[in-house]
Amino acid sequence: MPKKKNTTPIRVNILFFSVFILFSLLVLRLGIVQIVHGEDYKREINRKEDVTVNNPVPRGKMLDRNHKLIVDNKPLNAITYTNEGASQKEMLQVAAKLAKIIEKDTDKVRERDMKDFWMIKHPDEAKKLIKDKEMKLFKNKKLKNKDLYKLQLDRITDKHLNQLTEQDIEELAIFSIMNSGYKFVPQIIKNEGVTHEEYAVVNENLSLLPGVNAATDWDREYKFEDTFKPVLGRITTSSEGLPAERLDYFISRGYTRNDRVGKSNLELEYEDVLQGKKEKVVNVTDKAGELIEKELVSEGQRGKDLVLSIDMDLQLAVEEIIEKELWAAKRSPGTGLLDSAYVVLMNPNTGEVLTMAGKKIETNKKTKEVLMKDDALGNIGLTFNVGSVVKGATVLTGYKTGVINTATRFDDRALHIKDTPIKKSYAYLGSPNDLEALKLSSNVYMFHTAIKIGNGVYRYQKPLNLDPKVWDTIRNSFASFGLGIRTGIDLPNEQTGAKGANNPVGKVLDLVIGQYDTYSNMQLAQYISSIANGGYRMQPRIVKEIREPALDGEELGPIYKSFSPNVLNDIGVKDQWLSRVHSGFKKVMQESGGTAYRYFSTATYSPAGKTGTAEAFYDGQYRVKGEPLIQTMNLSLVGYAPSDNPEIAMAVVVPWAYQGNVDHGANKKIGRAVMDAYFNMKNGTEQSTEKTEE
Repeated sequence: MPKKKNTTPIRVNILFFSVFILFSLLVLRLGIVQIVHGEDYKREINRKEDVTVNNPVPRGKMLDRNHKLIVDNKPLNAITYTNEGASQKEMLQVAAKLAKIIEKDTDKVRERDMKDFWMIKHPDEAKKLIKDKEMKLFKNKKLKNKDLYKLQLDRITDKHLNQLTEQDIEELAIFSIMNSGYKFVPQIIKNEGVTHEEYAVVNENLSLLPGVNAATDWDREYKFEDTFKPVLGRITTSSEGLPAERLDYFISRGYTRNDRVGKSNLELEYEDVLQGKKEKVVNVTDKAGELIEKELVSEGQRGKDLVLSIDMDLQLAVEEIIEKELWAAKRSPGTGLLDSAYVVLMNPNTGEVLTMAGKKIETNKKTKEVLMKDDALGNIGLTFNVGSVVKGATVLTGYKTGVINTATRFDDRALHIKDTPIKKSYAYLGSPNDLEALKLSSNVYMFHTAIKIGNGVYRYQKPLNLDPKVWDTIRNSFASFGLGIRTGIDLPNEQTGAKGANNPVGKVLDLVIGQYDTYSNMQLAQYISSIANGGYRMQPRIVKEIREPALDGEELGPIYKSFSPNVLNDIGVKDQWLSRVHSGFKKVMQESGGTAYRYFSTATYSPAGKTGTAEAFYDGQYRVKGEPLIQTMNLSLVGYAPSDNPEIAMAVVVPWAYQGNVDHGANKKIGRAVMDAYFNMKNGTEQSTEKTEE
C-alpha cells in the first residue's frame, strides 16, 4: 500500500504567503496615507473654522439747524449672552443660575414655550402622556416623532403648567433668548431696568456663567421729549429685531436678525447712514466647534449724524401757538368737531422745512382725560379740502392757458346753471379784475376762468358744456405747483390726496376754488413757496446735512453729505403774471378789504398770502360709521414774507373748524402769531412785528 503524501507544509506556505501579501498591502496603504495624503489628514485634524460676527454700534445722532442736540444715545447697563458652542443642557444650567441673580420680565413668555419647558423639566411625566398603543405604533413606524410630540403638547394641562414656579418662568424667559440667537452673536438678556446690584453680581460671577457678560448697551434719548418725536421716528427693540416685511432687505446688507433698525420716518428713511459701521470680529474655532480665539478685524464706528433743517426753538414756539389757539377756538360755538391744526414753515428758496407742527385733541377712552397730542405727521399724512388758498394757482392757470389777462374782469353775479345749485361768492363783489378777485376772494371770477379753460359759455339757467380735457389741464397746472402730487419730502408715507370724479363736468368749478380735490398742508407749503420764490417748485427737506461722527471733545464731525436745494420743476409762468399774483396776495393782507387785513395789517414784515374756507364733510375721530356725514368748514391760510423778497413761506390748515356761520378765524390767528414768532426770533425782539395802525 503506497504511503500517503503529507499536504500540511503546502497549506502553511500558502497561509504564510497570504499573510505576507496582506502585510505588504497594509504597509503600502500606510505609506500612501502618510506620504501622499499625510498633509491632507493633518490639516483635517488641525482644521480651524473662522466665523465672522458683526457687532452693532450706537446709532447716529440728530441735531437741529442750529446744532442743538435732538436725539442722542444714552448708555444702559445690559446683561448679554453669547453662545460659543454650548449645548441646550449647558444653556439651561446658565439660565437657571442667571434667573437667581436678575429679575427678568416674563410677559412675552408664551404658553407653547411653557409646555416645551415643562417637558424639559419633567421628562418622566412627559413620557407618561404617550399611551402604550401609541408607542407601539411609533415602534412599528406608523407614527413619527413629531406626532408623539404633538400628542404630548395637546395633553399638557394647566395643572401641569402650574408645576412651573415663578423662578422656572424667569429661567424660561432667559433660556428662550439664549436659544434664539446665532452662534457667537450676542443676545441681550436684559437692558431695561438693570439695577447696579444685578450688574455687579453678574460681573462678579462671570466665571460661573459661561457666555454671559455684563456689558453696556444704548437706547435713544430725546432731548426735547415728545416735541417732533413722531417725525424723528422709532427704532425696533432688540426683541423685535428686523421687521419681518423687510427681513431679506436687511439680511442681504449684513444685518443680524436681532439688530435694531429704523422703524418709521427719519429713523427709517436714513437707516443706511444712522446705523453706522459695525465692529467686525472673527471667532476661530477648532474642528469640534470649540472657540480657540477671537480676532478683531475692524473697529466699529458710530452712525453718522443728521443735521435737520428744523429750528427747534421755533418748533416749540409754533406748537405753543397752535395749542393756545386751538383751546381758544374750542370755546366758540359750533366747534364740537374741531380737534386739530397744522402748520408748516419753509424757506421758499431752498425747500428747507423750519417747522412742521401739528396738534390734535384726543380723549383717553379709559380715563376720559382730554389731552393735546403731537400730530406733526398730519402735515404729510392727511389731506383736506382747503378752499380759496388755491386761487393763486387758478389765476396763474388762466394766464397760462390764455383765457384771462391782467385786464380781464368778470361780473360777480351768481351763476345759475341748469340742474345745479347756485354758484356764487360769499357776497356780490362787483366786477373784479384779477387783483381784486384775489384780495376779496371772488369765487365767481374763478368759475368764469374755469369755464373759459374748458371752452364753455355760461348762459343763465342753461346746461354748462365744457371740454372734458379741462380736468387734465387744470390738475396738471395745479400739480406744477405741488398740489395733488408728492412733494418729494424726505419722509415715508406721504399722501397725495383724493381726486374727485370727472363727472359731472360742472364740478370743475368746485375744483378751482379748492372744494373738490384734497391736498396736504405740506403741498400747500410747496405751492405757496413756488409762487413766493419766482416760479420754482422746490423739494421740501427735513435733513440739511449728514455729518461724520464727531471726535471726542468736538461738537460736530466733518460734513459727509450736504443737500443742495433741488428744483423739481419750473411752474411755467411769466414774471409779469407772478407779479400780479404777488400784488393780489399782498392786498389780501395789507389793503383794507382784504380777507386777512384785519389780522395782518399791523405787521411790519410786509406779509402776503391767501385765506381759505372750504365746505367739507367730517371724517375725523368722532365720526360714527353708518351715520350720515356731517357738513363742516375747513379753514386754511398760505403766506410769505417779506412780500418783495420772501424768506419764509407758511401754510396753515384747521380742519373741521366749525359748523354754522360763526368763523372764529383760528387759521388767521395762528398764521399771524406764527409769522410774528419767526421774525421775533430772527430779530431777537418781541416788538418788531407790529406797527401802529393808520
